[in-house]
Amino acid sequence: MKSNQTKAKGGASPKAETNPGKARPVNKEMDNSALHELFVNQLKDMYWAEKTLIKSLPKMAKAATSTQLKSAIEGHLRETEEHVTRLERVFDSMNQKAAAKKCEAMTGLLKEGNELINETQKGTMVRDAAIIIGAQKVEHYEIASYGTLRALAQIMGHSVAVNLLENTLKEEKQADSKLTEIAEGFVNKQADTEMED
Repeated sequence: MKSNQTKAKGGASPKAETNPGKARPVNKEMDNSALHELFVNQLKDMYWAEKTLIKSLPKMAKAATSTQLKSAIEGHLRETEEHVTRLERVFDSMNQKAAAKKCEAMTGLLKEGNELINETQKGTMVRDAAIIIGAQKVEHYEIASYGTLRALAQIMGHSVAVNLLENTLKEEKQADSKLTEIAEGFVNKQADTEMED
């Protein structure tokens, strides 16, 4: 008797929550939930961040000394343009208009990155090391953001968004790995031999 009352009161059997990480069909009520509002808010944040990054990456590439770092940044610029398009598709998949909200975190990271460039000498590997530091801070922020966005999309059953966000997350991780490869491959070693003027 007690179990029947509990089931009737809760509206669902406890078995329904045995796999909370699995995407479930979209619940129309979820579109009005506080979690959905948080999700959309963070999408707007990343949309602004990615669009701003498109303006900043060419400056980083121009400031880089090594052709490998320039090439990596330019390659990621093309990916970033695709990330903007994917975010627009995420908004569209939920019948939301793509909108940007200023991302204070990205603003701060890019400002710090510019300071690192300005504090190092042009044409040196020390400057490349500085650019990599700034760029990897940006990548780690994006990895954290896309990882959490994907998790929220999954729990709310936004399957199209999950796939799009997963693709971008993979590319952000690859970009970070590429920067590590360049830094550990030669930039840091050569920077260590440079003398300050």
